[in-house]
Amino acid sequence: MAKLLILIPAYNEAENIERVVDNIEKNYSQYDYIVVNDGSKDKTYDICVKKGYKVIDLPINLGLAGGFQAGVKYAYRKGYDYVIQFDADGQHLPEYIEPMIEEIEKGYDIVIGSRFVEKKKPFSARMIGSRMISQAIKITTGKKINDPTSGMRLYDRKCMMEYAQEVNYGPEPDTISYLIKNGAKISEIQVDMEERVAGTSYLNFAKSISYMFRMMVSIMVIQLFRKR
Repeated sequence: MAKLLILIPAYNEAENIERVVDNIEKNYSQYDYIVVNDGSKDKTYDICVKKGYKVIDLPINLGLAGGFQAGVKYAYRKGYDYVIQFDADGQHLPEYIEPMIEEIEKGYDIVIGSRFVEKKKPFSARMIGSRMISQAIKITTGKKINDPTSGMRLYDRKCMMEYAQEVNYGPEPDTISYLIKNGAKISEIQVDMEERVAGTSYLNFAKSISYMFRMMVSIMVIQLFRKR
């Protein structure tokens, strides 16, 4: 059986982290996990220590890219075959991990847990941005990604090595676009996601607009000059 690590970047998720990790430990103990506490200002780290969770504690907030990279480096050094990015807010469901493993073992480098393989995107400001990013990826790579902003992504060991060793490899759509252009094979499978139960997403409306704009510029312009 392939070795898989569930990577849980967490920033100020004291209200959610127990529910997420307890579910994994109780119902999905066949998988290893690691919480990356990204300089949280609340009790996230204290809860992890009190509960005996496996945790990497970053002394300052590095952002999603830095927290993700710290976890990927851990996974790579520990010899895992796969690593899956898993939100600490409870939106991602571990029941889809096994189907994602089955998909990646067909020869893919990355498998995305997508909300929109079989279902249509709703009409909202965020989903308009998602459509724009999908179109930008299609224009620049020829590959259609239905849910480019999904954070539930499974990576093989080859991708792990790149994310662990390179500086500008964030877990974002522009990096996915870049990897596709450099030969990465990517698939999507249909998943459902839960709504955040507690706490506040760091992506408010203004930040969502800024994020979509940055991704569009990066995919359409910056990636043209990016060197591997």
